[in-house]
Amino acid sequence: MASNDTPPEELGFTAAVAELDQIVADLESSQLDVDALTAKVARAAELVTWCRGRIDGTRLQVEQVLNTLDPADG
Repeated sequence: MASNDTPPEELGFTAAVAELDQIVADLESSQLDVDALTAKVARAAELVTWCRGRIDGTRLQVEQVLNTLDPADG
């Protein structure tokens, strides 16, 4: 897994989601390092924000492509 210093845009969507999954697993673990809690939550927030932006951007691009196929529906 990439270090949490890697910007999400360098990770890509799939790796960012995988890192989020690992953070969630860490947070659910009974062996959670409380000292690392704030950093993990902050990293998760960064990844979620970036992933949402990618999803929104992709949705817009798909809508634009579909509108060029049938402009009467747009």
